[in-house]
Amino acid sequence: MLDIREVYGEPAALASPRGQQILARLPEVPITEVAGHWRIPSLHGNAGSVARWTRIKRETLVLGVRQSLTTRPNGRSADFIAPGASNGCAMACAYCYVPRRKGYANPITLFTNIEAIIAHIQRHVRAQGAKPEPNQCDRDAWVYDVGENGDCSVDALICDNTADLIAAFRALPTAKASFATKFVNPDLLGLDPQGRTRVRFSLMPQDDSRLLDIRTSPVARRIAAAADFLDAGYEVHFNLSPVVLRPGWQRDWAELLTHLDDVVPDRVKEQAAAEVILLTHNEQLHEVNLGWHPRAEDVLWQPAAQETKRSQNGAINVRYEFQVKQRAIGRLRELIASHAPWLRIRYAF
Repeated sequence: MLDIREVYGEPAALASPRGQQILARLPEVPITEVAGHWRIPSLHGNAGSVARWTRIKRETLVLGVRQSLTTRPNGRSADFIAPGASNGCAMACAYCYVPRRKGYANPITLFTNIEAIIAHIQRHVRAQGAKPEPNQCDRDAWVYDVGENGDCSVDALICDNTADLIAAFRALPTAKASFATKFVNPDLLGLDPQGRTRVRFSLMPQDDSRLLDIRTSPVARRIAAAADFLDAGYEVHFNLSPVVLRPGWQRDWAELLTHLDDVVPDRVKEQAAAEVILLTHNEQLHEVNLGWHPRAEDVLWQPAAQETKRSQNGAINVRYEFQVKQRAIGRLRELIASHAPWLRIRYAF
């Protein structure tokens, strides 16, 4: 997954305790100081980097200090989106939204001021008090997504940020951490979350994953890991995401759901829930993908079935046309009811 050969870091990040911990694990790796983790000309905005898309993800690490410590309401995957401890990822999912802002390279940026991030989350949780009533996010706890722009399972290969977040939520009886992942990291099994962290394993048919989920754990391995994570003290949910509409998609999702039903033990089924998320794409990312993985765009970029949507940050995205999307969601709900009726759908969009 990782073979770090170069580190870029802000001076404060390199000098911090967490930065020093990371560098101690990479004793022979050259370090380049940078003024800011967003301002690295050889990475961000360098069109020539697209040819090294996956190599950069494997070999480059950026260390920064997170300046913006804000928590915002969500209401879908979580009640709140917490300030993440990373940005970017070593995996290379062709549909990932994070590179849309980062130009032609998207390696992991780890934020080393983890104590400040956790202190902010703790203050926010305590300000909420007890959750007054159940909602689709959770019956009892406020749910905080702690991995919106990265993958906490991969981050844990490099440093203790994920372990520190899990430990912090273990001591917050009114809240849960939550993160989605496509990487099975057995090291997380020893972190003793005591039910205060929800892991959401992202799933899609294997043919889609082989084409689109580059450098991730095989889907079957993610499914097989569910019981181990539950037994280790995690709550385990699933993300059926993204749903890509292409010839044969209904057949392949039926096969996936049947496999899920066959493999997952009853103790996992009793507590599981899922999110259903249809593909959203982006014209800028489409152009980037054409430079390193054009085959993915054969299924991701379908203008005849997609419409434009301006996101909250002003980017122009494309999603399936409303009627197409509604029919697909309805059909997927039918497939779930037929092949995995135990799987409660928390939301679908």
